[in-house]
Amino acid sequence: MNLTESLLHALKAHGARQIFGIPGDFALPYFRIIEESAILPLYTLSHEPGVGFAADAAGRIGGGLGVAAVTYGAGALNMVNAVAAAFAEKSPLVILSGGPGQGESQSGLLLHHQAKTLDSQYQIYKEITCDQVRLDDAQRAPADIARALASCLRLSQPVYIEIPRDMVAVACAPVVAEPPPAVDPEALEACVTEILQRLRQANSPVLMVGVEVRRFGLEDKVVELSRRLSLPVVTSLMGRGLLSQGDTPLLGTYMGVAGLPEITARVEGSDGLFLLGVIVCDTNFGVSAQKIDLRKTIQALNGQVTMGYHTYAQIPLNALVERLLERVPVNVQAFSVAPQVFPHGLVADGASISPTDIATAVNDLMARFGKMPIASDMGDCFFTAMDISQTALVAPGYYATMGFGVPAGLGVQAATGERPLILVGDGAFQMTGWELGNCRRYGWDPIVLVFNNASWEMLRTFQSESSFNNLDRWGFAEMAAGMGGDGVRVNTRSELQAALAHAVATRGRFQLIDITIPRGVLSQTLSRFVAGVKRINAPA
Repeated sequence: MNLTESLLHALKAHGARQIFGIPGDFALPYFRIIEESAILPLYTLSHEPGVGFAADAAGRIGGGLGVAAVTYGAGALNMVNAVAAAFAEKSPLVILSGGPGQGESQSGLLLHHQAKTLDSQYQIYKEITCDQVRLDDAQRAPADIARALASCLRLSQPVYIEIPRDMVAVACAPVVAEPPPAVDPEALEACVTEILQRLRQANSPVLMVGVEVRRFGLEDKVVELSRRLSLPVVTSLMGRGLLSQGDTPLLGTYMGVAGLPEITARVEGSDGLFLLGVIVCDTNFGVSAQKIDLRKTIQALNGQVTMGYHTYAQIPLNALVERLLERVPVNVQAFSVAPQVFPHGLVADGASISPTDIATAVNDLMARFGKMPIASDMGDCFFTAMDISQTALVAPGYYATMGFGVPAGLGVQAATGERPLILVGDGAFQMTGWELGNCRRYGWDPIVLVFNNASWEMLRTFQSESSFNNLDRWGFAEMAAGMGGDGVRVNTRSELQAALAHAVATRGRFQLIDITIPRGVLSQTLSRFVAGVKRINAPA
């Protein structure tokens, strides 16, 4: 077995199911082994940011490792933004990069693709990954690979693995996975006891679930835990789409002033708010109607539990949830809550289309044909997704990068085999929408809804006087055929309804619906969100 094969087998054993990549000269040797060994399927895309977003989404939706493979310098540095998004949003992504061989490194010549130094790329990736390794020693490589992959899974954050191109075929032993770190049973017991005491003493406890619940494969267990504890559940904004498959006492999504008033009041008025895997960031809590005193919450995140002024260290989320289930008996009493009601029943007339109309049409579609996983970009398409009935969702809700949606949708279909619905604005589509041209090669057929207002409309809401937010109206629908799909432009609600019905009935080619939305027409959720941000940031 050579070094690359050892790495590929280790990736598969740790939960990777495919690799997304773009080759380059420093990567050609290990790409050849990826292809010829067929240990993991390889999907090549068109631009490194798309590779990173697709691999990120595959890891998010599938609960395993996402893998992005690129070349040195021009490839890896072109993917930095996508990796930074995965780091911020705790996505288990493995970056494989080719690298200079030993002879090249010692030639004394400046090397093509090199930035400041040969180590510049490695140093940059230290800022956006939780572990890094250069596989320049075949004897040490199995242990280094095992450590890096264990870090990726334990912390649910990206890791960086650099493969010098003269090392890819060197003989190498198999990788032996690291055992999970031991958990102090006494600390775990004390932590669980205190959590249960706090919840019993609370008059209005609420469970809020966040991204780590999916990252660590705990959704079913958390549903059961919520029922045993008789706790109403909300998701954080970033956690939207969690618990969408089970019979969960789910109220909806907490969005502060941007959300439903009854959910906002329930969360902000809780005297026992249990934050399970929730990233404490401005997107999740920055638009609270009343500032939440986090000292009075229970926070389980990043392998520790914080309550009040003290922290229980080294308490993994999975160990915490499992011990809570062991301590809490099955609740024989029926427990339910009134779930969020989503708009439905589109009036299919000649009126122009609003984001709320899009959500309504999608809800009608899924009520008839079943749920579809959603990949959303950032902008009003993301806030419109909050009005779509609960279904699996991947979106850059915190890092808020544009360009995520289309390649993420491809990653979702590759990872799950399910046909995704992609929500994307026209500005973001101009960045990465062209990755749809790869669908034909791999048999992917997403349904793509382009929110086309010829504008960076979300930016306009914050700075309406700037004309640079104006975009030209590109003919996305007409471009679809050249990329191997079908496209249609719709201007009215009746046209939207008909286009969705045609799209869901047509398989084998991606379906692009270019939706004309008048400038200045926003979803109600985005309008409330922008108003909240402006109020909070207004000068005193």
